Amino acid sequence: MKLHELSDNEGATKKRMRVGRGPGSGKGKMGGRGIKGQKSRSGVAIKGFEGGQMPIYQRLPKRGFNKPNRKSFAVVNLGLIQKFIDAKKIDAGNTIDGAVLVASGLVRRELDGIRVLAKGDITSKIDLNVAGASKSAIEAVEKAGGKVTVTAPKAVEASE
Repeated sequence: MKLHELSDNEGATKKRMRVGRGPGSGKGKMGGRGIKGQKSRSGVAIKGFEGGQMPIYQRLPKRGFNKPNRKSFAVVNLGLIQKFIDAKKIDAGNTIDGAVLVASGLVRRELDGIRVLAKGDITSKIDLNVAGASKSAIEAVEKAGGKVTVTAPKAVEASE
């Protein structure tokens, strides 16, 4: 088999319809748009328009709320911390806090604090100082002989 002998299965692809190419094409003259009117012209945007009645997206009540000053945490899994300890990027002997995790490259930025989750295994005895940790993450660290200190997350600066 050669490259020029390759072809798709019969009927797998269909040629696109070229509109407005003469009466013999079957889509000539008006190109399937009909006669006059808004939709026959170019630059039409009438997705949500319902002909003068109140559109459905305005008739339906809005639900939900996004808290403007909510805290966002940088999430770290225990397995990744162990991987960085094995690669000698983090020293397990010292206290591991946000600054250490940022310096090692495990976290890009601290945001409002770092939250540790229990995905992966931890085998090193570590001392974690973070803004949040799941119950299972705390249990896993303590099972490995370490301890987790959960501090209050950073306060959000009031913008006046």
